[in-house]
Amino acid sequence: MRTTPIACAFLVALAPAGHGAPNLSYRSGPSALVSVAGDRAVIPGWHMQSTQHLSDSAVTLSRPGADVSTWYRVSPRGTVMAGLLENRVYSDSDLFFSDNLDTKVDYSAFNVPWLYREEFVLNPKSGQHYFVHTNGITSRADVYMNGVLIASKDVQVGSYGGQKYEITQHVLQGNNCLVVAAYPTNYLRDFAMGFVDWNPYPPDNGTGVWRYVEVSQTGPVSISQPRIVTDFKGPSARRVAVTIKTDVYNNGREAVDVHVSGIIQTEAGSQEASVSQTCRLQPSERKTISMTVSLDNPQIWWPSSWGDQPLYRVSVNASISGTNSDVAEERSFGIRHVTSSVNAHNDTAFVVNGHPFLVMGAGYSSDMFMRFDLNRLRTQFRYMLDMGLNTIRLEGKQEHPEFYDLADRMGLMVLAGWECCDKWEGWSYNDEADGVKWSDTDYSIANVSMIHEAAMMQGHPSMLAFLVGSDFWPDDRATKIYVDALTRMDWANPILASASKRGYPELLGPSGMKMDGPYDWVPPNYWYGDDLGAAFGFGSELGSGVGTPELESLKKFLSPRDMEDLWIQPSKGLFHMSTNVSSFFDRSIYNEALFARYGEPSSLDDYLRKAQVMDFEATRSEFEAYAARKNAGHPSTGVIYWMLNGAWPNLHWQLFDYYLKPAGSYFGTKVGARAEHVSYDYDQKAVYLISHSIASQGVRNVSIDLIDVNGKTIAHKETTTKASANTARQLGAVPGIDKIKDVAFLKLVLRDGSNSVLSRNVYWLARKNDVLDWDNSTWYYTPVTKYSNLTALFEIPPASVNVAVSPPQEQQNGKTMQAQVILENKSDVPAFFLRMDLVERGSGRGVTPVFWSDNYVTLWPHETLNVSVSFTSTVGGVAVDVTGSNIEEKSVRISA
Repeated sequence: MRTTPIACAFLVALAPAGHGAPNLSYRSGPSALVSVAGDRAVIPGWHMQSTQHLSDSAVTLSRPGADVSTWYRVSPRGTVMAGLLENRVYSDSDLFFSDNLDTKVDYSAFNVPWLYREEFVLNPKSGQHYFVHTNGITSRADVYMNGVLIASKDVQVGSYGGQKYEITQHVLQGNNCLVVAAYPTNYLRDFAMGFVDWNPYPPDNGTGVWRYVEVSQTGPVSISQPRIVTDFKGPSARRVAVTIKTDVYNNGREAVDVHVSGIIQTEAGSQEASVSQTCRLQPSERKTISMTVSLDNPQIWWPSSWGDQPLYRVSVNASISGTNSDVAEERSFGIRHVTSSVNAHNDTAFVVNGHPFLVMGAGYSSDMFMRFDLNRLRTQFRYMLDMGLNTIRLEGKQEHPEFYDLADRMGLMVLAGWECCDKWEGWSYNDEADGVKWSDTDYSIANVSMIHEAAMMQGHPSMLAFLVGSDFWPDDRATKIYVDALTRMDWANPILASASKRGYPELLGPSGMKMDGPYDWVPPNYWYGDDLGAAFGFGSELGSGVGTPELESLKKFLSPRDMEDLWIQPSKGLFHMSTNVSSFFDRSIYNEALFARYGEPSSLDDYLRKAQVMDFEATRSEFEAYAARKNAGHPSTGVIYWMLNGAWPNLHWQLFDYYLKPAGSYFGTKVGARAEHVSYDYDQKAVYLISHSIASQGVRNVSIDLIDVNGKTIAHKETTTKASANTARQLGAVPGIDKIKDVAFLKLVLRDGSNSVLSRNVYWLARKNDVLDWDNSTWYYTPVTKYSNLTALFEIPPASVNVAVSPPQEQQNGKTMQAQVILENKSDVPAFFLRMDLVERGSGRGVTPVFWSDNYVTLWPHETLNVSVSFTSTVGGVAVDVTGSNIEEKSVRISA
């Protein structure tokens, strides 16, 4: 329906702090699911069954009283496979082991519709209206209520096709029944949530009720969740105008005068304002109400590394003649400002609260079976912040509201958008994918999807931008639909055409993002080049394809034969890489480099040690290069590592593994993305001073030490300079590089004026860099014609390292413990690549989540290094295991 913005008289009043906001009622159990106007409740669970095993029709089964005692009882949201896992038809540990996902699942079971059924109590009253809200069903569904088809699969279509259906005339006194018949999903035909080449596809292709379905009750007038618009432009603002917009709809047959009132309040209750407005609605009329209030001394929301994340909440209700008619879903919002522009180099650059914002992020993946675990997500976000990352990219797979809420609270930016390579990009000019070309109906589905997702994301301060395309831009008709829908939902952030520079619609102009690879291994000096994915512009998805798990994790999903294949058959296709038709089904490019640069592995342990060295080197160099070049002549403006995490246990494209165990790629990123940092440019052989902080100031001291593998000094230099906030600049060349005979170690240490260490960074450098064959690059990597020789790293004489651990101290009200690990190299030679692993005493299992201040460290001769480790208390105690390339393994108990 057409929405009519209106300009009615409104009232604004500053209310005393502590005035209560409208209370949203969520009811479940044997009593009525909803009972008063303004109630909204989630369907508390489902009985799920395949139509293959049912003799009755969905119409019959949607009447109360059907026998579902043999059906699966599943959670309120979950795909079919998630439901089967919940009922232990399958288990993660079994499905994810070796190639069991391919061999132990009957895929034909997902070629028919599956029913989700639930009964609940309603007590309908005169003058009340009842609605069903679908927020996400993959990918098509028939929706039935008490024996009546409420919506067919031609209406309830698309994974994001959130709809609101009035069910008032079908509601029964007492027991009611809702049935959702979810039809099989095809990624090329349907607007679904595909995995492209990330991993094997789930057997059900994500079919099912993956988001909550809700029931609501209102009076004659319904009201939408409020949308928030502010005039904030920068942190110097002393007053901010906040506009609350909400849509009101008259469900009745008589004209009514509706009074809309709202409250804006900080979560701490220290600041509060109220607004109200009265307007007349004709039968079946919808209007948009706008109410504006000024806030003095607003609390500003910042990305995590720049400040705090204060949030406001807004509650709005509609009443008629003093009687409540509806209560809107509460909205949280933050006051901040995001802009983007395309610079002279055709690259997109973001500004947040008036400061240039270098995006340092990674691509997020949902669980393979679309299961959502808020605690797991919180750990993943903590890992991101611990690594120094500031942005999550969602390519397709828009998330649940809790995802955006958590990003708001933790200060992570979200770069959302549609996905590539399937139905979403079924354009006539897309010659790289097989998605079915769009029909007229598809544009309507896209409109519904975009409106629903924009409404869900609106107001979240974590939202950085929305990409309406990924590999390809949408056609002009779809672009207008997307932009109009976002505008209709008062989207206040940048809208970008795609994540690549292949083309663009006139309405949006160039995206300013490049998608030129790599996706597989390239050497560290690649990032300092001037072509393809090297560190200039905005790299929307790129990386060296690394992310090798350590042995403990590998044993959980690989058979002994699978693990042997990693090093004995280095070019073999591997089920836990990408799909078998992908360019990333094997590790041949990666392994060729590992064998050539570090030497042919002699065992699985030797292979994994060298893999961690190479993974650390790969991620550090990528993030360092993009950081060092943010003030270059052709500046870097953003980098999204491909990827953050895996949808299942895999062997590549991740910064921590599926079991939340950090390894080499994690700690390489953590070093390369430090807030204040000193780094080495492999191309210019120079040192860069980097700051991502907007508050860096004062004296900075940089020490440069170069030694050979035997510990002999080649060069030493110290430099004193001044900090420059949010910038990167070259400090000069590293002395002695031309004197390297085989391999040398370079240590860069950054200290502030009080001699506190801000960054410690150790490189292993060959006499010559890898030689890249840029002219023969493909879309996913650039070949190397001559590899660096780093084999001397594994010929270093043994070093003797003492390990001591301080008693742990309680952190965060006793929820977390922190201990100090003291490493002392008592030898005349370096101790190379020492890995510390926190394990449970007795079982030897690794502790997760775990947060190390540093790891995979290299010690200079006679150097002592303190490293902190934070963890959740465990029954039975923990120990630190220390291993390294040239030291004996040690285990030290952490005393309580």
